[in-house]
Amino acid sequence: MRVFVVLSVLALLAMPAVAADHAGKASYDKSCKSCHGADGAGNPGIAKMLKVTLRPLGSAEVQKSSDADLKKVITDGTGKMKPVAAVTAKQAGDVVAYIRTLKK
Repeated sequence: MRVFVVLSVLALLAMPAVAADHAGKASYDKSCKSCHGADGAGNPGIAKMLKVTLRPLGSAEVQKSSDADLKKVITDGTGKMKPVAAVTAKQAGDVVAYIRTLKK
């Protein structure tokens, strides 16, 4: 019985993260996928047009960034990337949760 209770509590604790992943994927697909690609590897056409290198979002370089840093890039932009105006602060947090699922 104790094992069941512990497993149930652990499952409930994980649910918000899973919900954020799904909400984040929806926001990512709507606002990020056109430049960063469906798998986060980057859209080569966009990279060439902007004359930039799009780092794969699952790469160690991107994944070592803090959640706050990734959220700031989404909301404030960086380099040639403009802020993503269509994404709220809550959605940016969800997108970060989704980006974490892309880790290689």
